[in-house]
Amino acid sequence: MNYNNEVKERWGNTEAYAEFSAKTKGYSKERFADINTGFEYIFRDFAKLMQSGAEPDSPEAQALVKKLQGYITEHYYTCTDEILAGLGQMYVADERFKANIDKYADGTAEYVSKAITAYTE
Repeated sequence: MNYNNEVKERWGNTEAYAEFSAKTKGYSKERFADINTGFEYIFRDFAKLMQSGAEPDSPEAQALVKKLQGYITEHYYTCTDEILAGLGQMYVADERFKANIDKYADGTAEYVSKAITAYTE
């Protein structure tokens, strides 16, 4: 299944998807690439923080979760705490997300997920 089709099938009837569609309608391939680069920097920062020994509920990790939430809201859709919590679960439950996030360091997806859980609870 095409990833775009999967997203539309799973979330196509949500407010967030409608907002995503409207917000990204005019985005070029270059714009999407720039946004993805921003995500890479955030996940690299999570990996560095994890490797430094900081706990997922540390002020530094919580600041990164807030940055991630703001980044998603700025570029895609309003990322509520509820949506963010779902993303945190998906980062470890979906092997595609887990592998992509763990490329920065093994365990990064789990670390981000735990940091998001601490942030949203």
